[in-house]
Amino acid sequence: MQDILRDYLPILIFLAMAIALGLLLLGAAAVIAIRNPDPEKVSAYECGFNAFDDARMKFDVRFYLVSILFIIFDLEVAFLFPWAVAFGQISMTAFWSMMVFLAVLTVGFAYEWKKGALEWA
Repeated sequence: MQDILRDYLPILIFLAMAIALGLLLLGAAAVIAIRNPDPEKVSAYECGFNAFDDARMKFDVRFYLVSILFIIFDLEVAFLFPWAVAFGQISMTAFWSMMVFLAVLTVGFAYEWKKGALEWA
């Protein structure tokens, strides 16, 4: 039982330090923060549009493109981590499958960049 506790001691120390640091930073923010609310700051803000406009107004397509771009790269990271962890044991088929996957994502990113989906000006 002592060996198990000794193995988990660094994790418990790290967890305790993380909780202590989090509480310290939250407490410091509550004490030090400047509270100067004005109507602009406390007004509702949602998706870049005023909350009091018509619900049937048209949205700019760039909001959808950026969200799709986020989902694509989020999925890329979700697939890359397990692949990278098992990189030493994977076959050449798995390697080239991931290269094709990354190439498709790169082509999609280049297409969005070329079409100006990342330009907000």
